[in-house]
Amino acid sequence: MAMDVINKFYSTVHTTVSQLSGVLPGNNVTREYEVLEQVCTAGVGLMWKVYNGYKKSTKQEVSVFVFEKKLLERWSKDDRETMLETLRRGVQQLTKIRHPHVLTVQHPLEESRDSLAFATEPVFASLANVVGDQVRSDKKLYDVEIRHGLLQLFDGLSFLHNDAKIVHRNICAETIVINKNRSWKLFGFDFCIANQPAVDGKPFWPCREYSTSVHVLAQPSLEYCAPEIALNTINSTESDLFSLGVLIFTIYSGKPLKMFGSDYSTFRRYAADLNQRKYPPMNCIPNEMLESLRSLLHPSPHMRSPLHELKQIAYFQDVGVKTLSYLDSLYQWDNLQKSKFYKGLPQIIPTLPHRVNLHSILPYLVKEFINSPMIPFVLPNVLLIAELSSQKEYCEHILPHLKPIFKLTDPIQILLIFMQKMDLLLKLTPAEEVKLHVLPLLYRSLECDMPQIQELCLAVLPTFSNLIDYNAMKNAVIPRIKKLCLTSTNVSVKVNCLISIGKLLEDLDKWLVLDEILPFLQQIQSREPAIIMAIIGIYKIAMTNTKLGITKDVMAHKCIPFLMPLSVENGLTIAQFNTIVTLIKEMFSRVEKEQREKLEQLSTIQRENKPRDAAEILTTELEQKDSKTNTSLNSNSDDDMFSGFSISQSTKKLSSTTPPSQQQKHKTINDSLKISHSAAPKPDILSSLMNSNLTNLSSNSSPKSGAAPIGTAVSPIVNPYALGGSSGNNLTNQKQSRSNDSWTNNWHSANPLVMNHQLASPQAANSSSNNNSSLDNLDPFGNSSNIAGTSKQQRPAVNYIYPTGYNGGGSAGLSNGNNLKNMNMNNLTPLLPQQKTAQQQAQDNKNLNTLSQQDILSFLN
Repeated sequence: MAMDVINKFYSTVHTTVSQLSGVLPGNNVTREYEVLEQVCTAGVGLMWKVYNGYKKSTKQEVSVFVFEKKLLERWSKDDRETMLETLRRGVQQLTKIRHPHVLTVQHPLEESRDSLAFATEPVFASLANVVGDQVRSDKKLYDVEIRHGLLQLFDGLSFLHNDAKIVHRNICAETIVINKNRSWKLFGFDFCIANQPAVDGKPFWPCREYSTSVHVLAQPSLEYCAPEIALNTINSTESDLFSLGVLIFTIYSGKPLKMFGSDYSTFRRYAADLNQRKYPPMNCIPNEMLESLRSLLHPSPHMRSPLHELKQIAYFQDVGVKTLSYLDSLYQWDNLQKSKFYKGLPQIIPTLPHRVNLHSILPYLVKEFINSPMIPFVLPNVLLIAELSSQKEYCEHILPHLKPIFKLTDPIQILLIFMQKMDLLLKLTPAEEVKLHVLPLLYRSLECDMPQIQELCLAVLPTFSNLIDYNAMKNAVIPRIKKLCLTSTNVSVKVNCLISIGKLLEDLDKWLVLDEILPFLQQIQSREPAIIMAIIGIYKIAMTNTKLGITKDVMAHKCIPFLMPLSVENGLTIAQFNTIVTLIKEMFSRVEKEQREKLEQLSTIQRENKPRDAAEILTTELEQKDSKTNTSLNSNSDDDMFSGFSISQSTKKLSSTTPPSQQQKHKTINDSLKISHSAAPKPDILSSLMNSNLTNLSSNSSPKSGAAPIGTAVSPIVNPYALGGSSGNNLTNQKQSRSNDSWTNNWHSANPLVMNHQLASPQAANSSSNNNSSLDNLDPFGNSSNIAGTSKQQRPAVNYIYPTGYNGGGSAGLSNGNNLKNMNMNNLTPLLPQQKTAQQQAQDNKNLNTLSQQDILSFLN
């Protein structure tokens, strides 16, 4: 039955979770301590449940041991009382002992109706929780942890035997506790015996024989008892050494040499076998420990190796074990010895398991933070462990200890070390903590008075710039660098400021560089060659980096004017001068190239978007119809002179029948039709006028309408053929030439397609004519149909649109000169321009402005 109970306790490790509301009602421990989750079990039969917790007043982390009295309800009243008394005695004895390798009690035992409880230093687990096949992999012990833990037990037992004169009597896996820092601690002093010296002064520890009438949990575990207790009823410090040997075997094999439970007779037979050196197989034990283990299990107490000899065996000469042992005794060393040890520690830390570094080495290191001269030696090791840690581990175990160190500026090496590891700090530290603790450290480094720290900060800053928030970079880091560069009197610091800015450019945006960096460079008054070349380097990066790219306007207005004087500063070497000049030439070449490309593009866009003027449109139209109109011109009679309008065709026809002087005049007329686009008419400039003239033409039996070129500001129109026709036989060539010149001017001024500001007014043209009887000067082409010696001239097929205010005369009387002679001159007067009133003139202008260019083109077609 007892064996079943023990097995049950073993199997329920880490599975029993009690509701604390029912565990500690009325217990005084809950008044001062907040109890959290259960972490392990410990003690005889693993009856103590261990919970994490903290002291309410100081927030100090602790572990709370709780024993629930209801676990004893299954046993008799006497057994319950015996077991409770044993538990009380063990805690009371533990509270009296103070040693680094004895579990430290923070709050003494408190008892209530339902429980026993006390508080200790933070505990990770009991050895029974981490030994065996069912232990989770993350809790299994590393070899270096076992070796170092055994050394710690040796020290604890040595103190217990030699100084406290106490025999533990129950060294086993359940009574060895591993604290949060992975140090092994003695616990479970329930059955310990103090020295009762004999008369002669020799130490003596009375032996209490094992009794089968007492509950198994109220007596020492038989599996770890020395054989002399059963055979000779002798109890001594060597008995604890035998228990220690069984413990070592249990650690490596997962269970003791043999399980006895409460069967004392079986234990006696086993003790007799051991007396004959009959040991179980020890294949799992390391070779370095095998001989020492056999000596510890020797049946004769005086043959067992003493603890101080055990510490010297090869098994404990491992570098990691020695390192951890040195840390245990570190408080005894002076600063010089500590500094030497800490200098060599970075070579050892990577060789140790991470859990050992984090839980066994780090706690000793952070304790040195209160010793200011040692911080520069300790801090690199702390940051090395942080580098091997996850962010969660860093935030939980390392960052809380670093926060006070972030605020220190003395010794100055602290800032130096932090600057070298700033990328690590920014990577592992949460964003909020970076803003609160890490970046202020960076700012203090830039603002400190020591140039060495300033230069180091500027040197390492670009290496982790991508980890700094952009707003912090823009609003805090860059302004401080600029201020340092402008205010520092140290040339080296100024140069390093500029170099740092140059390296940071790739992490900045274009507008920050243009608005903040480049103007800042022009504020630097120093003109040492090193500073000038650093400035040149920034310009070079800003110009060549595709992300930044200084614009041509900035180069033309700001950069080149600033750089030119730098090129003639004194002290520059030829290489430095060449560098500056090369940069200036590159900038100028880029300005030239980009500006030329811009102007060419603008010119191209203007040509593509500029509307064609009337002359271009007319020329295109006439070229397309050239072949068609040649035939129609040859077949038309004098009466069909308005059937088609083609300046090019008329000109071609005239060129074959008229003298060169007259051809020159026609060229002048054609050139006058090329109207500038800048004076283009408003849309619908001739719509109303077209309607009225078409009506007049129709009512007076005028020829078919012909195409008219597009004009701009249109002057009043005079019908050049109203008085046209043959001039008679009495006209001379001289008169014809003179009248032709006069008519050319008159026709130009009356042409509705010619702008008023370019051509003479109709009045001026009329005043230049000799008289109305001279018909030759009304010929726009300078030809007379009845000139002697010439054949009948083909008239150009041109239709004109008559403005209001003119009477459209019939064209029948214009067919030849003979009919014109018989015409009364009084009938010609209505064809001349009439004197218009202001109202009529305004109406004409309104009609002209309502015509659209599209209507004119349609009409021309």
